[in-house]
Formats: sequence, structure tokens, C-alpha cells
Amino acid sequence: MLRTIEVRLRPHLEDCVGKGLAGKIVDALGLPIKDISIVKVYTVEGLDDGQVARAMDAAALHDPVLHDARTGPFATDADWVLEVGLRPGVTDNEGRTARDTLAMVLDLPRNFAVYTATQYHIRADEAVARLSLDDIEHIAKDLLANELIMRFNIKSGAQWQAMPGFPAQAARVTGEASDAVQNIPISLMTDDEMMAFSRENTLALSLEEMHAIRDFYAREDICKARAARGLACEPTDAEVEMLAQTWSEHCKHKIMASRVDYANKDTGRRETINSLYKTNIQGTTKKIRQRLGGRDFCRSVFKDNAGVVSFTDSHDLCIKVETHNSPSALDPYGGALTGIVGVNRDPMGTGIGAELVCNTDVFCFASPFYEKELPPRLLHPRRIMEGVREGVEHGGNKSGVPTVNGSVVFDERFIGKPLVFCGTVGMLPTEINGKPGHYKKALPGDIIVMAGGRIGKDGIHGATFSSEELHEGSPATAVQIGDPITQRKLYDFVIRARNLGLYNAITDNGAGGLSSSVGEMAEDTGGCVLDLAKAPLKYDGLRPWEILLSEAQERMTLAVPKEKLGEFLRLAGELDVEASAMGEFTDSGFFHAVYNDKDVVWLPMEFLHGGVPQMRLEAVWERPAAYPWAGRELGVQGVAKTIPDIMKAKELDHGKLLLRMLGRLNICSKEYMIRQYDHEVKGGSVVKPLVGVKRDGPGDAAALRPLLGGKTGMILSHGICPKFSDMDTYWMMANAIDEAVRNAVAVGADPSRLAGVDNFCWCDPVQSEKTPDGRYKMAQLVRANKALEHFCLAYGVPCVSGKDSMKNDYTGGSEKISIPPTVLFSVLGLLPDVEKAVTSDFKKPGDLVYILGVTRNELAGSELASELGFSGGIVPEVDAMSAKERYARLFAAMQDGLISACHDLSDGGLAVALAEMCIGGRLGAEIDLEKIPQKGCALAEEILYSETPSRLLVSVPEAARQRFEDIFRPGDEIDAAHIGRVGEASSLNVRFRGETVIACPVDSAAAAFKATLDW
Repeated sequence: MLRTIEVRLRPHLEDCVGKGLAGKIVDALGLPIKDISIVKVYTVEGLDDGQVARAMDAAALHDPVLHDARTGPFATDADWVLEVGLRPGVTDNEGRTARDTLAMVLDLPRNFAVYTATQYHIRADEAVARLSLDDIEHIAKDLLANELIMRFNIKSGAQWQAMPGFPAQAARVTGEASDAVQNIPISLMTDDEMMAFSRENTLALSLEEMHAIRDFYAREDICKARAARGLACEPTDAEVEMLAQTWSEHCKHKIMASRVDYANKDTGRRETINSLYKTNIQGTTKKIRQRLGGRDFCRSVFKDNAGVVSFTDSHDLCIKVETHNSPSALDPYGGALTGIVGVNRDPMGTGIGAELVCNTDVFCFASPFYEKELPPRLLHPRRIMEGVREGVEHGGNKSGVPTVNGSVVFDERFIGKPLVFCGTVGMLPTEINGKPGHYKKALPGDIIVMAGGRIGKDGIHGATFSSEELHEGSPATAVQIGDPITQRKLYDFVIRARNLGLYNAITDNGAGGLSSSVGEMAEDTGGCVLDLAKAPLKYDGLRPWEILLSEAQERMTLAVPKEKLGEFLRLAGELDVEASAMGEFTDSGFFHAVYNDKDVVWLPMEFLHGGVPQMRLEAVWERPAAYPWAGRELGVQGVAKTIPDIMKAKELDHGKLLLRMLGRLNICSKEYMIRQYDHEVKGGSVVKPLVGVKRDGPGDAAALRPLLGGKTGMILSHGICPKFSDMDTYWMMANAIDEAVRNAVAVGADPSRLAGVDNFCWCDPVQSEKTPDGRYKMAQLVRANKALEHFCLAYGVPCVSGKDSMKNDYTGGSEKISIPPTVLFSVLGLLPDVEKAVTSDFKKPGDLVYILGVTRNELAGSELASELGFSGGIVPEVDAMSAKERYARLFAAMQDGLISACHDLSDGGLAVALAEMCIGGRLGAEIDLEKIPQKGCALAEEILYSETPSRLLVSVPEAARQRFEDIFRPGDEIDAAHIGRVGEASSLNVRFRGETVIACPVDSAAAAFKATLDW
């Protein structure tokens, strides 16, 4: 029987959450809301009336000082009551916490369930208008309830007393599975039937891959071996599902591993590339490490959950950045929450287990002010943005991991699929229990143990779903639901077990769940036996293949020596972590899964991991007609007009233009987002996300001290420039790498000790009927990889980890929307002394202002071009050799304490960078544009807003001038020039050819910078 406990604030207290929500509805939906009060509903299954009464008396679920509570509905004077709850089977983290609380208070076993819902008692501002049923449905569907995972019920105030709501979902806590295993008659399928089977089951398998599976099972030796075990010659459903997951683009990165025939029409050259990953990424890192020799700081690259680099004599650092694009498009909150807690588990499963240091996040959205009609199944960009922000906020804050760095990029094409990058840095001892901290290896005979959360339907087909485009029929079950509280307990347990030496290897249950984690760890030994009947389930009815493939969250798989299993399980119980022994690692050569004694999977390890056919793809590059001089590499020359005649003919008000530029979505302050993340937890923050006297100026990178007792710090930065992809992805990648390096150096990183992480997000580059420009998109991918090789080698930055996501397209009705090709390049750097870190805000009137680097007439894809509505021109190009020397000299100057402020020039160029430094310090500046080293810039706006890379602004105290100029020698190839001073007055004043072109009060600049997203 179901019983309800309802909780609300006492009438004399202000419902701040309800008030904030009412304001949000007015702002976002324009509906006449006067106020909202909120009631929390707990539906209990499995307790009797007496136990519920005891819970009420004990105030187990409410604070009696603040709340009223009762068993049943409260009376209401609201115009409407909207109740929102989760659908059956969806993970209810709050309900689970409530259950645990009641079990503790009542001293009961956890053999009951609690389900939560929220009631919104809504009152209209009748002085403006009444609220209709359609209005309340609008609030539900477009703001409060994601129908993918939630359901809602609406009652008028008059109806409420008679029909107070709907019953919450009901499901038993202790689940039992169905042992049904089906054989798939793949040998009898036609090609069309194979592809239909793949589509209908979200397998994301190509026809060639379906043929490979069919042919494998048709082999005489395989058929005989299976018959000897009592298995049919056709694959089981679990085997097909496991092969689809293991071979998915998400897990196998088949496009990056493909054999590419590349033709460059600009040069007439042709070549064949056997794996972009092995050639341009892995191969480049190998070359850099060989070049470094005894100075190689890489510990473990491309073979674990995260890349590991040296940090101090006692500790190493590891880093991983993932994307969670597809689930975030369907359920922004759940997708992003899973993204951040999921990437937290990558360092937890790196080496023998790393402690979590910090998080980073980068988001790509369409404009939150989007006003066009939405394509089918898509959510409004503002709703996606708010949901993603909240998901990452909750995942990081509730896990006790600081979020220290990030950015947001806006482009209308992200309406089809947002990009959600989540990253985590971890720290592990260089040696633990007599072995290197980055070393792990499962051994034959080790017990397979799953620890953490239970298994449910959430996240089934997550890997294969993310390996295809988003469409109207994308499955709801692909979305996982994260629980940071459960994960925090798991994390604390893992670190304790690590320190006690209770396991030999560990990895997370990410994409593909047990099939992936156990399948990868079984490569150490050559096989395994896994009993799926021993898996703890959230609810009844899961079939064996669903248990194997579910990506339900907060789970790790560990290899535990038999003699340590008892101690391991005792520790898990002590720390309230569920751990289940599920099988054994073997050297049989087979991945063998059973349900009790019934065979579910019997796959040779060799075919499982090596049987996928290599893709053969074609790539043809031809420079876009709109940008005939978008690059000058490979002998391509030309001159382009970068400022249209129409712009030359009119006089620009540069003061007003600067304020407009500061308010652009890709430039404006993201303070409202940043303030909701905890970047101070753990106490290691050195350079904050926001800097300056009022802590509202933009920082260039995060600096932290992971080991609080020492001075050595780490720096985390990134670069992302999808706006240049329309011109040339070669220079898009070059700019992203340079921006990441430049940001790191700007706060004090040693440029000789930087490690990179590449995250590719691409539109489908495979030529097909639905992708007729696939050859061009593949050529864009080739060019980006070539740039990665060239500039990582030039800067000496090895990539130590990475990820790619290759199906970032949306198809709905007759519309296809593809994202701009995007690469996030993250950098993990070393800060030798945290006391020498530098921030971007001007510090003192009279300090000298220098620009480092030459300014070129490079406005293609710039923020100015977008603001003024022109295209064409030259894409910003990176001169890595001069930049590398510039960065080395800057580091030397910082080590000598000669730099009081430093800021990179990126979006918006010089004008925006100057304004941001003034905003941070609330100080003005006097600048002369004629002193700026430049090439080809005839107009003030070309100097002010060009986005030429590798440039920085620095301020230098007058007393340090000579020593600074001894390092940079103004006028040499490094192009350092004294261009002005930090001003006494709070105004940014810029002169050009004897005239003042900008006279902007700093307070006005700050107001414009902060207004756009000041919600």
C-alpha cells in the first residue's frame, strides 16, 4: 500500500525557491505569475501506518521549525496545482536518500521504497491576466518537466481537494531479472533486414559490421565449439548487443581509426592515412616523448581512463575530458549530471585509483534568446543551458569537487545538439604499496567485484545511441541518471581500499556498463566468467543483456584477489557501499557471461576486441569559395579585403561599438553561471575563475595547489574556436591549441611542461545519401588532425588523453542540422611556484602596458565580423615558432616577478582584452594604437578587433621596465611594444592618429559586460 507524506514551508516564512521560480516563469515564458508555493511529496511503499506515524513524530523528512508536514494533501488557495514526478523506473536519487533516512530513524532494513514528487501551487497575477490550462501545460512541458523522464498532473484549485494528485511510481527495491535469452537469426536476414534490425534496436552497426558478425558465427569451428557447449550457431541477443557496444563509434572511435584516402584539390596532392589517431595524435605524442628523452614527464598515455603526467616527486596528476552531448540534448540536467559524475570516475579508475582534484566544463549552445520555431523533439536552448548548468553544478558541488575552469560558446547550429564537455583532474601517489601509482593489472583468479549503485534500465544503449545522429525516435532509456551522493560514498571507499592494497585493478562502468568494464579488464588476463544473476538490480524485469549493457551510474568494477575478498567486502559494508562478487578473471580466451547456469555470452576475446572491420573513407578538400585566402600554408597565396567597402564608407562610434562587443554572447560575463559552482572546496584555489578588485573580471586559466603543504601548483586551461571551422579546420585547430597554451602561460605555467587533451566533436563525416558532403567533412577532420600534429610538435605539447564524438547531427522531419566542427583542446600545466601566479586585472595606476605579438589584418570569423554582419577575409593564423619563443620569455619575466597583470587576446581582440583588464582592476588605461606592431591594418577597427593569435597584454611596474625590456628587447621578432599606461582615471582611452577613438568609462564597460546574462 502507498502512503504519502507532504512537506511545505510554514505559512509565515517566505518561499524563496517558489518566488525565484515565479520570476523565472515570468522572464522566460511571459506568463502572469503572482507567486508559487512548493510542497514536497514523499510516497512510501512498504511501511505501515504506525511506521509512517513514527517517521512523522521523529521529523525524519522535515524540519519542524521551518516546515509543516502531514500524511495527505494540504488545502490550497492556488489557482492551479502542478505536480511533477519521475516516470516509473527512472532513478529517484532524492527518494533513495529519503528511504535511507527513514531506515536509519526507524531502525529498519531497506526493504521498502520512497518516491518523490514536487507540487507547485501556482497563483496568477489576475491584475494582468488569468492562467489557463494551456498556460500551466506550457510551464510543465517547457520549464519544469522533461517528459522523457518525468510525468506531470494538473488540477485546478477547485479540483484539488477532491483529486489531490496522482500516485507515484511503484517498483520493488530488490529486483529480479528475467532469464530469457534469445538467439538472433542473423544468418537468415537480408541486408535490408539487417539494417532495419540495427536501427530498431539502436545498435548503430553498419552493414559491413553486420556481415562480419554473421560470417563469424557461420564459421565451422565456431559453430562446432558453440554446439559443444549447447549453444546455437546464431548469436544470443546479449552477444549482438555486446558486440554493438564494443564496436560502437563511441567506444572504438572507428572514424578516427579508419583508412582515409585524402585528396587536397588546392595542391593536387593525394595520400592515404592509416588511422588519424595513430598517425597524428598517438604518433605525435610518441615523437615528443622521444625528443624529451630524460625530461619526459608523461607517465601513462592513451591506455587508461585518463592520461597521467608527473607533478612532484611524490605525486602524479591525471586528466580526462569527456562529452555528454546526446543525453544532454534529451535531458539536459540528467545528461550533464551524468557527464560530470561520469568523468569523475575516470580518474578514480586510472592507475590504481586517483583522488579527485578539480573539474572543468565547457558548453556549446544555441542562443538562449532563440525565437524561431523549434524542430521536433528539441528543447529550447535556454532550457538546455539552464539544465546543463544545474546538472554540472549539482554533480560537482555535491561530490565535493571544485569546478575551477570553463567557458560557454554560442552558435545557432548547436540548436541541433549541444556540446557538453566535462573534465576532471586527479592526483595519485607516484608509488603505493610498492608499485607505481599509475600501474594496475588484473590477474587470472582475481574476483570480479562491482561496487556502487544498482543496475537499472537507465543508460541502456547509451554508447550506441551516442554513436548515431539525434532524431525524433532517439530512445529515452539511453539517458542515465546520476547520483553524486552515492558516488561520493563510492569514492571514499575506493581510496580507502586502494590505500589498503585490497585490489589489483579498477575501472569505471561507463559506456556499455559491465560489458565494457569487465571486457576491458579481461584483456589483462585473456578472459573472464561473469554471473549476471549476482548483479544487484533497482527493480524487476531486466533481461540478462540489459544487466550486461546498462550504464546505470555510480559503479566501478574491480579485480580483487581471492584472499582479500572478505576484507574488501567488509570495508564496503562499513562505508555503506554495496559490493557484489560477480565472477572471476580467467585466461580462457573467452568473455563468458551466464545467468545462474545459463550461458548468455560466449565470445572469443580476440573477436570481441579485434573483429570490427576497419572503415575505408574518402576525404576531399577544396577551400570554401567564400574564403579563397583563408590560409596560406602549402603555398596558397593571395590578398583579401577583410573590411567591406560599406564599413569603410561609414563612421563607426567606437565607444558604442566596444560596449556592444562586450555584450556579445561569446564575450560577455558568465558570472551568473560561475557563481553557482564551488571552486573553493578543498582549499587549493590560487587563481579563481573571476579575478580583480570586485572579483568579476575574467581569468585566463585556473591555478591550484593540489598539495596544500607545498608551493608547486597546477594550471588548467583550454582553447575552443569552432567559429573558424567554416573557413578552415586546420586553422581552427591551430587557434584552439594556441589559445590553450596562451591561457596557461598567461597565469604563469611553464611552457615546457604542458600536456594536452584533445576532444573532437564532429558532424557525420561519412559520405552517404543523408550526408552528401561527407567527403568534405572528412577532409575537415583530416586537416584538423594535421594541424594538431604540426602545432603540438611545434609547442612540444604531448596529448596524453582525448576523446571524439562523431555523430553530432540532428534530423527531424525534413531538416538536418549539423554542428560546426569543434575541438576542445585542454592543457594541464605546471606552476613551479604558486606565489608567482599572475592574474589579468590591472593592479596599479602608472604601470606600463605592453603588447606581445604582431597584429595582422585577420578578421575572418571574428566577433567583429559577426557583430557587423560581414564575411570573407583571412582566418587568424598561428606562427608557432615566434609564439613559442614569446611564451618562454614571458615565463622568464614572470619568474622574475616583472609582470603585474597578463591577459591573452582572443574573442574580440585588443579592444575587448583591454576592457576586461580595466574591468578586473576597476582602473582605466591610456593606449596609443600607432605604437602597436601590425601588418596590413589600415583602420582602427582592424587593430582593435583583429583576432590574430599568440598575442598577450601585460602590465609592468615602472621599476621593472628595464629588466622587462632586457628580456623582450622591443622591436625584435617577438614584437613586444610599449603601448600605454594604466590610468589614474577609471576610463579606457584609446588614441589613433592623434584622435581619441574610444573614451569609455570602466563602469560602463563593466555594466555592458555583465548585462547580457544577468538573470
